[in-house]
Amino acid sequence: MTGVLLKNCAAVIVDQGQGTTCLRDVDLLTEGAAIKAIGPQLDANGVPPGTEIRDATGWFVYPGLINTHHHFFQTFVRNRADLDWTKLSVLEWLDLIYPIFSRLTEDCFYHSSLTAMAELIKHGCTTAMDHQYCFPRHAGKRLIDRQFEAAELLGMRFHAGRGGNTLPKSKGSTIPDEMLETTDEFISDCARIIDTYHDPSKFSMQQMVIAPCQPVNCYRETMIESAALARDKDVMLHTHVGEGESPVIAERYGKRTVAYLEDIGFSGPDVFYAHCWELTHDELAAMAASKTGVSHCPEPVYLVGAEIPDIPAMSAFDLRVGLGADGAASNDNSNLMHCLHSGYMLQCLAATTRSHPIPEPSYFLDIATKGGADLLGRFDIGHLAPGMAADLFAIDTRRMDYVGTRHDPISLIPKVGIGTPTDMTMINGQIVWENGVFTRVDERKLFTQAEAALATLNR
Repeated sequence: MTGVLLKNCAAVIVDQGQGTTCLRDVDLLTEGAAIKAIGPQLDANGVPPGTEIRDATGWFVYPGLINTHHHFFQTFVRNRADLDWTKLSVLEWLDLIYPIFSRLTEDCFYHSSLTAMAELIKHGCTTAMDHQYCFPRHAGKRLIDRQFEAAELLGMRFHAGRGGNTLPKSKGSTIPDEMLETTDEFISDCARIIDTYHDPSKFSMQQMVIAPCQPVNCYRETMIESAALARDKDVMLHTHVGEGESPVIAERYGKRTVAYLEDIGFSGPDVFYAHCWELTHDELAAMAASKTGVSHCPEPVYLVGAEIPDIPAMSAFDLRVGLGADGAASNDNSNLMHCLHSGYMLQCLAATTRSHPIPEPSYFLDIATKGGADLLGRFDIGHLAPGMAADLFAIDTRRMDYVGTRHDPISLIPKVGIGTPTDMTMINGQIVWENGVFTRVDERKLFTQAEAALATLNR
């Protein structure tokens, strides 16, 4: 396939240098991995040989969503009543969940990654960053390798966050010993993965992020050496921040988490933190000044009962923000489109407690696309325009679900929500999901294999 022509799109959400806007009744043409043109009647003078033409009448076409924080391995602990947050304290829950994580095998990591990626693709996500911090000793060190294998099978653009935990439980972490690594082990494997897989070229399908799990579960030297390696190899940095750990970090180091990480060099335009729900305005302003970003994960707020992150303040401070699904231990789905809707609705719920106004619905679409690209250091994905990667999804709006909503395609997902899979998802110019079917794999076969791997946890 040399390209695809989406003919007669009802709406295409674009950014051609003047912010997100909507073009009506246009065509979209791809060529190889890139968007070639967007405009009316692109086939008036013919199309390049080999171009496939899709009738896109009634379609709303959006830039592919970008997931900036997940834990794929947790898909194997979904929907379990015995792990319900509402029945347990956090410490009780951790005591139950980590022994389950520690039993995962290499095959479990592979099939849980396929499971999460498949659900993401079905709902319009074209790029995903997974924070894989679980390395049971018996499972070996090739867990990230298997994730790249899974992404290639499905055709997903994948950023691997190589996580790890180095601080023993006896010194204040929450991690059982069988999941611990030394700092040297962790840094060595990060370097191996970068040298083996990281591709910084345009339209790259595989990149690597150095992502020690969280400061509260890692030695200071782990965080410092992670930053040094990331700058040496020119890759991004990531960790969990602002999930209630700041008092613990303050007791250990005399400073809350944001100040501590700034002091040791784990901040800046090549760094983004996950969650940040407990941070003060002064801390958010400091992050904005250093250009440190945030992966906002709205759906865990429902289950964990934590504070709703102050997105209006982040927007007012011009903080770099992306969107994340988070892992199934605190969000039982891998549906980033659902998270986009949740993100907007949660801020509406908290509006009366905020000192800044709620951003427009378009902001939430922007953080799920352009914001995510910015956090990952990508300038070739995140919006639709000629020359950008052909990462997109389409919704056929000729359904009763959309009557009364079609006047505002930009606000449709954040305000109304999309309750079904996309009609098409395209990644890097390749259609990977269309009309309810994966184009590269047999979903029923993958399901059977994943269920078999899942069953090994109960033996």
